[in-house]
Amino acid sequence: MLTPRRPAQSGVMLLEVLIALLIFALGVLGLVGLQANAIKQSGQSKYRTDATLLANELIGQMWLTNRTYATLNAGFSSATNGASFTAWKAKVEAELPGATTYPPTVTVTQVAPLPDIFAAASAASSRAPSTRVTITMRWKAPGEPTSDPAHTFVLINEIK
Repeated sequence: MLTPRRPAQSGVMLLEVLIALLIFALGVLGLVGLQANAIKQSGQSKYRTDATLLANELIGQMWLTNRTYATLNAGFSSATNGASFTAWKAKVEAELPGATTYPPTVTVTQVAPLPDIFAAASAASSRAPSTRVTITMRWKAPGEPTSDPAHTFVLINEIK
């Protein structure tokens, strides 16, 4: 009695299933990697938003005070360690991670007005100088490698 021969394609379905599982597993691993990256970017976005809000808060305080160069420099500059700057710096260090390692700076400079192109060459410009404020904040998120550079946020605003 002869035994029937097996078809030449035995085991092909098992191989197809294994290849399909491999492709599915690679897809799932890719999605997990994307999710991890999205979470990391979300955390970094939070710190950038906090830095923006803190800088805008300080600019708002400057607009509410006497906006002369002398007043702004005395109260808000990091070079003079004014009272308003010191209070704001404490807030920054409380909200941004690693801000104590990289303290924020506020530079206040006086900017001459642009020349009036319509005035006669001999006429003096009646416009008063303005004040340029540069706020720089740096932070390092928790868990970031020490070899990575700190994140930096710079806001430049002109106050008249």
